[in-house]
Amino acid sequence: MKNDVIIITGGSKGLGKAIVEYFLKSTEKVICTLSRKKTDFIQKMEETYGERFYYKSVDITNTEDVRDFVNQVYTKYGKIDVLINNAGVARDGVLMTQSNADMDLMININLFSLIQMTKYVSRKMILRNEGRIINISSVIGISGYRGLSVYSATKAGIDGFTRSLARELGSRNILVNSIAPSYLKTEMSEVLTEAQLNQILRRTPLRRLGTPEDVIPVIDFLCSEGSSFITGQTFIVDGGISV
Repeated sequence: MKNDVIIITGGSKGLGKAIVEYFLKSTEKVICTLSRKKTDFIQKMEETYGERFYYKSVDITNTEDVRDFVNQVYTKYGKIDVLINNAGVARDGVLMTQSNADMDLMININLFSLIQMTKYVSRKMILRNEGRIINISSVIGISGYRGLSVYSATKAGIDGFTRSLARELGSRNILVNSIAPSYLKTEMSEVLTEAQLNQILRRTPLRRLGTPEDVIPVIDFLCSEGSSFITGQTFIVDGGISV
C-alpha cells in the first residue's frame, strides 16, 4: 500500500473524510474530490501531509470535469491504483410526492457520477493491467426502506454495476467490489429524528449505529493482497439489520 495512488470521491466529510485520514497514514498518495470549497479538515490534511495529499473541487456529474480530473491525476502521478467511489447524497420522501429535483440529484450523484468516474479511471488502470475499484453502496439498496425508494434504487444500481463490471475487467486484473453499510454515525445520520433513530436501533441486532471505523477495515482488506481472488461482491457492514 505504501506507494499506491488512491482516489476517494467525496472526501471532505463523513465516511469519505475517515477514509482519507486513514489512508494518508499508510499510503504514499491520496487524492480526493470535493463538492464544495476547501474545509478545515482538507486544510489540515494539506498542511500535515503536503505533496502526499491532493484535492480538487470537481463537479462529478459533469463528464468533462471528471475526465479532466482523472487525466490530471494520471499525469501527475503516472498511475491510479485504487478508486473508492464514496460520494453520495440522500433525500427522503415517498415517491408520490418526491420532487424531480431531488430524484435527479440522487440519480446523478449516487449512480451516474460513480459510473463516469469509474469509466475514466478504469481506462488508466487497464494500461497497467491492475487496479482496485471499491464502490460504497448501502444496505438500503438491499433491504429497502420506506421513504427512500429512489435512494435505494441508486444504491441497488451500484451493486448491479459492480457485478457486471467485475466480469468486464476481471481479465485485466482489475477487481471491483461494493461495500454496503447501514446508517453510520456521520453527518448524514444527524438529520434522523429520535423516533427514526430508535427504530433503526431496535432493528439492529448489535443495537448501535455503525461508524466509519467499522467500514474502513473492509476497505483496507479489499485494497490488500489478501483480496486478490475476490471480485464482483457486495460486503454488508450493517450490524445485522439486514438479517
